[in-house]
Amino acid sequence: MDRFEIRRQDYSLSDDHRALQDSYRQFLAVACPIETVRAAEPTGFDKHLWERLCDNGATTMALPESVGGDGATLVDLTLIAEELGRVLAPVPWIDHVCTVRLLARLGALEPNSSLVDGAQIATLDPHLGVHRGPRLIPSGAIADHVVLRVDEDVVQLAFDTHPRMVDNIGRLPMAWVDPESATHRATVDHGAPAIAEYQRALDEWRLLTAAALVGLVEQTMTIAAEFAKSRYTLGVPISTLQGISHPLANMAIVVQGGRNLARRAAWFMDNEPDERPELASSAFWFMAEEAAKAATMAVHVQGGLGVSTEAAATAYLVRARGWPLAGGDPAATAKRLADTVAAREGAVAAL
Repeated sequence: MDRFEIRRQDYSLSDDHRALQDSYRQFLAVACPIETVRAAEPTGFDKHLWERLCDNGATTMALPESVGGDGATLVDLTLIAEELGRVLAPVPWIDHVCTVRLLARLGALEPNSSLVDGAQIATLDPHLGVHRGPRLIPSGAIADHVVLRVDEDVVQLAFDTHPRMVDNIGRLPMAWVDPESATHRATVDHGAPAIAEYQRALDEWRLLTAAALVGLVEQTMTIAAEFAKSRYTLGVPISTLQGISHPLANMAIVVQGGRNLARRAAWFMDNEPDERPELASSAFWFMAEEAAKAATMAVHVQGGLGVSTEAAATAYLVRARGWPLAGGDPAATAKRLADTVAAREGAVAAL
């Protein structure tokens, strides 16, 4: 078996990958405690944290060298997304990097522009399918540029005044964006190739959201496990009870399964994008389902303390339920997944 074939089956991290992830984990542990997350809830955005994250190169690394980026792979980006999800970071990193990567592929990103280093924020419409009229955009309340699909066009919008934030369960800076009311509107590209690139951006958004949910679930599991080890009933830690230990073990399985699936999807998207196009949707659908279950169980482990609004577990629960909904009904992703697999199997059967 050649080295390339081995890599198709092996998604372990290199030393460079581990160093990258460890550096962001240490940075975010200090820069984004739960108090920072709570303080940002009214707007869904912490500008100071965003600036520090950009200073660390988190936006620049995602882009090709031709526009002033560092040429990071999608596997690299899943590691950053996982750490952002671990601390519930109130920053639009996933929306921004998926959008600027799309603009770079379409030749619409100026080298070393303010979008490259994150001085200006870009976002996209992550909903599947063709939509007209106003759309609910995850970072619409803070974005300087909004990229979306209008029929067969990929369009870039800008507004003199940001739309007003809409309250939402994910505590995201969501807003209704109407293409017709944009101050500036430009067609980035047109036709089937442009729409295919836009679809790739949506797959990247789902992949990185899945990776963020992996980090969220792992931290939720840690919160629940630490509580269970320190809480006693009848003289024994509640962590020794099957009703507690088995759900915690299930959370660990979800973390490892979701992590492996996300990294596998990232590797194929980077190296063989036409070979397994369903993997990004699979990772998103799996984590959208399992993250809510895991976070709910973490709240149950803590009992009455877990359901209080001050509990960290509650903050993780609302985001575990809310983040997947930022792209609309996750069932639409499940349908696309089924259609992709059915089309491939049908093509094989016809040979």
